[in-house]
Amino acid sequence: GAEGSTLMSYFPKNQIQALKPKITFSTLRDLQCPTLQSNELQGKPEESCSTEELFEWLGAVLNQVSFDNKSSSFVSTYCCPQPNTVVDQAFLCTITGFIIPEKIIQLLEQLCSYFGEPKLAHWLTLTVHGFADSPVSWRENEHGFHKGGENLYNFVIFRNLDYWLQMAVGTNDDCPP
Repeated sequence: GAEGSTLMSYFPKNQIQALKPKITFSTLRDLQCPTLQSNELQGKPEESCSTEELFEWLGAVLNQVSFDNKSSSFVSTYCCPQPNTVVDQAFLCTITGFIIPEKIIQLLEQLCSYFGEPKLAHWLTLTVHGFADSPVSWRENEHGFHKGGENLYNFVIFRNLDYWLQMAVGTNDDCPP
């Protein structure tokens, strides 16, 4: 209507394009992945990794850190937690933009379809980052930037549809509900 065209006149076309989410896909080959058991949040020596170890590993994967643990590396000597398995290929999809909660629920439902036949995936993750400089974080509370502006949550969904929900906020922010 008239309101829409008036609103459109305020934004140049290239600005509107910038509001569309940007999607990138990549395939990670021969990826070392932590062994997880849905009922073992603390992990068990030689059987499974903990939620904290997974969260750290996920950060390394998303930042494309090598797991070689070479002493000559100036970037990282990180290595995948034990026990782990090498996966031939892992699929990484990144969506950047302003995404409403309903779309995140749709994404979760689509991801769970990966557990259909053939059942190749043992678990998968969905990480949702808030903007680091967002004015609010959880429950409409003020969000402090301080050092890193942490403001995210991560679903780990298992083949039996059990799931973990991990949340991270900055030091001075209210904890999630």
